[in-house]
Order: sequence, then C-alpha cells, then structure tokens
Amino acid sequence: MPHPPQIKIPATYMRGGTSKGVFFRLQDLPAAAQAPGTARDALLLRVAGSPDPYGKQTDGMGGATSSTSKVVILAPTTRPGHDVDYLFGQVAIDSAFVDWSGNCGNLSAAVGPFAIANGLVDAARVPHNGIATVRIWQANIGKSIVAHVPISSGAVQETGDFELDGVAFPAAEVQLAFMDPAANEDGAGGAMFPTGNVVDELAVPGVGTLRATLINAGIPTIFVNAADLGYTGTELQDAINGDPAALARFEAIRAHGAVRMGLIAQIEDAARLQHTPKVAFVAPPASYTASSGKAVAAADVDLLVRALSMGKLHHAMMGTAAVAIATAAAIPGTLVNRAAGGGPRSAVRFGHPSGTLRVGAEATRQSNGEWTVTKAQMGRSARVLMSGWVHVPGDAF
Repeated sequence: MPHPPQIKIPATYMRGGTSKGVFFRLQDLPAAAQAPGTARDALLLRVAGSPDPYGKQTDGMGGATSSTSKVVILAPTTRPGHDVDYLFGQVAIDSAFVDWSGNCGNLSAAVGPFAIANGLVDAARVPHNGIATVRIWQANIGKSIVAHVPISSGAVQETGDFELDGVAFPAAEVQLAFMDPAANEDGAGGAMFPTGNVVDELAVPGVGTLRATLINAGIPTIFVNAADLGYTGTELQDAINGDPAALARFEAIRAHGAVRMGLIAQIEDAARLQHTPKVAFVAPPASYTASSGKAVAAADVDLLVRALSMGKLHHAMMGTAAVAIATAAAIPGTLVNRAAGGGPRSAVRFGHPSGTLRVGAEATRQSNGEWTVTKAQMGRSARVLMSGWVHVPGDAF
C-alpha cells in the first residue's frame, strides 16, 4: 500500500545550559499541531523518536536521556510586559508521552537567543552591541523569566569564555532571573511550602520515614538527606542509575511526595506526571571527583546536591531544580539550608555530578510567617547546534 511522503518543518536544534532540544516557532508547526492535543503530542514524539522500546531514540532527534529528549514551542507573546511565550515539553523515551507539567530551566537559557534570532522580539529592544533583556512568559507554570542575552553587531553572541560544568566547551553567558519562582502547580494552591512546613516527615512504604523539604519553586522538588538513604552526596550517575532498587526507592519517594504536595490524588497518578516533582538528596560539603575527572574540594562548595529527572540521576543539575535549591537555601531551616550550614543566605555554590554551580535567591519573611522569594538567579549559556528542518512521516500525527 502507498505511504505518504515525509514533511519538513522549520526547526532549530539548540543547547541551553546542560540540556538540548528541538525549538519551533508555533506558526511553523502544521495546523493540526498548533493547538495542544493528541496531534501535537504525536508529532513531537515522532520528532524525538519516541516511543522507542530500545531506549535509544535512534529514529529521531532525541538523545535518549532526560536532558536531551526535549522540545520547545515559542510564539509571539499574549502577555503584557513580555516579549515571547515559551512552552516546554519533556518527551518520554520509551513511552508515548509528552509531559507539559513543568519548565526546563536549562533550555530557558536558549529561549531569549532563539526569540531574538527568529524575529519574536521587537527589534527596537535589541541593541547593536550590549545586552538585550528578553521578557519570557513561561506558559507551563505561568511565571516570568528575564533573560539577559549578549548582542554583538546586532546578532546574538554565542561564543565566549563562560564555562559551565556539565558542558564541554565555553560559550557566552546568559544571565537568567526566575521571577517569583514559587510555582503555581495544580492542587498545590500556589504555596511555596504546600504542607506549610519547611521540613516534613514523609512516610514511604518500603523505604521508611524520611525528613523532607517539599518546595514549589522553579519546579516542585522533594529534598531529602543523603545520609538518611545511605549516601554521601558525592555519588555519580552510575552509582544510582546502575542500581534498579535505588531507582525504585527514589520513584516511591517521588510518588508519595507528590501526593503529600497535593500534585496528585493517589500514588498511581505519578505515572502521568513524570517530569514533576523532582527528587534530590543533599549533604554537607565533601571532596569528590566529578564525572569529567575534575577535583571538587569541600572548600569549593557550600553543600552537595544530586537530583533525579525522569527516573534517572541527572548528569549535572536541572535548571529548575537549581532554582529550587537557591530558594530553599535562602530559607532557614530547610534541609538545603541546613546542609549548607544554616543561617541567612542569598547565594550558594553546590556540588553536582559534573562539578559546581552558583545560584542565588532573594527571600523575605512576611508578617504572617510565610516566605516569599522575588527572584532566583543563575548564569547559563546557549548555542545553536543546527538549524533548518526536521523531517517526519506525513502520517505521524
């Protein structure tokens, strides 16, 4: 029987922070995929090469890890005071599922450069030389991000000497400010601490009762102490990802934490919310050797953090989880703050599997005792890897 030919769709393959993904302008997508729904998801799954029972995404643009199986859709803004609307999709690798429940902080660094290069930012707002301020509406979570993008001779400056642990080569720095990062997640009421506590006792059958900081900032995140799970906080990917029992324990923690945070109604619902919440474990400073072979001394960091994304230990740190780390570190009494030594903090440098990262947050306590954070900040970098078209079979969606 005859088969329809492939179609081609304008797209750009970009690295942002320690992630990479396929970027689209909404207007360039086929008409059926310009609105949310099954057609859009089917198209993006085929672009990434999912679902792939072999777990390799060989027949698509995905890189078979949570950091490299991502898509972004940008459009002219619908929000006053913003320049561009940004929608992020986390594409599952071995199942037919696109998770739209959260943001990607790493790819946020590429949104401003893409928007400028593709005419989504008013040219009058872009200097010939200097820094362009791009006001981004993050549509997944309904938050604002401000990107400060370097411009040289009227074009985005991508090359530079800014080094980011987890990325092999230096590039130009893009400063990001995540405004009012406490997430308005469904069911959580928009509270930074949905339980009202900076530390909870989280009962997880088969694991035990763990002290946990449950926070909505950047992305819903469950922080636990490394020592309570028998870890030191210096672990690299193989120590966790090569241990199926460990991964099952972390998934159980994630599912029970999601229920406690009000993100899902029952444990079984965790399967449909794979991107959120994240699980991370923290520890006081210690020396270790990063995955690149770089020595990280205890004196180089304020604390250690390891985080899981899409069921696996991340090779560095998710940008949204870094926002959660910055926010929790700034609030006395959280497990993150305690691991960093306690007390008021406006910034921390934490150790992750690929090296270190400095993040900051501005936190204030209100008269009612609740904490607010006006913004969290970090430096990332971004670069176009390839531009042109992606090709997908005409019957893919």
